Amino acid sequence: MKIKTLTSAIAIGLISSISTVSFADISLLDYDEATSAYQDAYLTGEFDFSKSRSDAQSAYKLDLGLDYNRIISNSSQDITLHADTNGTVKRDGTVGAERTDNYIATLSATADNYFQPDTNGSFWYGSASIKADDSFEDLQTKLSIGLGYGRVKNLTPMAKAIRLISALRTQGIVKSIPSKESYNRVAQIIAKESQYKSKYGYREKFYARHWISAIEKELGNSPLGAAGVLSARSILIDERISTRKSGWKARAGLAYVGTDFSGIKNNPGVELGMEYHHPINNRTQFSNELTMLTTFDDNQAYTLSNALNLTHEVDDRIDWENKWTLNYNHPEINDVITTNTLSSALIYELGNALDLTLTATIKNSAGNDTVSPGEVEDGTDRSLNIGVRYRLK
Repeated sequence: MKIKTLTSAIAIGLISSISTVSFADISLLDYDEATSAYQDAYLTGEFDFSKSRSDAQSAYKLDLGLDYNRIISNSSQDITLHADTNGTVKRDGTVGAERTDNYIATLSATADNYFQPDTNGSFWYGSASIKADDSFEDLQTKLSIGLGYGRVKNLTPMAKAIRLISALRTQGIVKSIPSKESYNRVAQIIAKESQYKSKYGYREKFYARHWISAIEKELGNSPLGAAGVLSARSILIDERISTRKSGWKARAGLAYVGTDFSGIKNNPGVELGMEYHHPINNRTQFSNELTMLTTFDDNQAYTLSNALNLTHEVDDRIDWENKWTLNYNHPEINDVITTNTLSSALIYELGNALDLTLTATIKNSAGNDTVSPGEVEDGTDRSLNIGVRYRLK
């Protein structure tokens, strides 16, 4: 199937699914809990193997990726931990082609410290990051400190509450429409899953009945029954709900680049950042994150990156994730390179931790005039891959 045909089919499916969404009696934006901690961790893998008539040997390509995000929030502080690794092992089918491999890995930590707790106002922040790319000899390291404004709220507990109460109402277990306050209290109980795990034990059989029992009491103190408990366990434990967020943050600060990939060391600079998150409706999430780093030097070196993400929940077990990533690198030396990557993925939940993915990707690179041996020249690459994704957290 051509990517153009696939993209058209997916677009038609999304439009149809949006038009048939049965909106709940409450919005995700009605969640009034200021902050809550959450984490996302995924391990992805895609493998291609082929041998055409013109190939001298079999060709293969293995892509592996690890993405981890952990947000620890309270009334006065947001701590963000991030780690990701992407690696490729491949061999071409041409005569004498040997196996090649490469990887890119990033580790970062950011702490936003609010001057006034329980507000969406100003804060000071500090961050550190380290990045490795086997195409370069040096690591890329950075420290930064500065001021910011705004706050991002995690709405995932409300998304789970809406889905759970909707299922219970459909089954006739919950007769009346709960109030907005009741929705919020259920969502706040859902957000305390880690507390129930800590108190009763991390295994599902130890904490789940106490957790679900608290929700049951909030919904009227009447037994959910076997069907209701099964629905609760399925939605809250077995099914995957993509992270929902709302709000924005802006940052500006001073940065210190210890080393970068071009070999430049000990460079001070200025860091700017902006992120915005908004649930378009109860099933569709929009997010955009922009960062820019410029160093103090005569060559005006800077880098800019922007990541836009639109996720739509087509069905309880199917998500459609769309991403556009822009990277613009204006170094002190070498070429100015612009890279745009567009991807669209249908993700089908096989189990509570394993997903099947179908991903169409278009990647364009421009400006790389000085091509080293083994590097790919400027142009556009297209791919369509079937893979698996394992949810670690």
